[in-house]
Amino acid sequence: MSNSAASRGRPLSPHLTIYRWTPTMAMSIVHRATGIALYAGTLLVAWWLVAAAGPASWFDTARWAIGSWLGILVLVGFSWATWHHLLGGLRHFLWDTGVGMEKPTSTLLAWLTLAGSLLLTAVTWAVFLIWF
Repeated sequence: MSNSAASRGRPLSPHLTIYRWTPTMAMSIVHRATGIALYAGTLLVAWWLVAAAGPASWFDTARWAIGSWLGILVLVGFSWATWHHLLGGLRHFLWDTGVGMEKPTSTLLAWLTLAGSLLLTAVTWAVFLIWF
């Protein structure tokens, strides 16, 4: 039997199960996901603003929803997504200037993006809880 192209296995197209996950890859995917989450969070902010401009019962409903444990969890997630997306955008901006493209540096920036977003979220909520 000949070893023609038809009898050989076709090469696999690259996909997520082929590649070994790296911090840079994961943070890039999370950057996109936080961008999508920020759209949903912005709709919640718009809902809150409409409720604030409307009758008192609308605002009471919004305050109840935002003050519930699920609402607070969503707000913490929204603030984390905001910080993470901001830091990820700064990381991409550095790359656009040609800085930090070396593998060790880009991996360090990915870890710093994650750590920085978690730290800034904690600081944000600590300030909020102390102030209010």
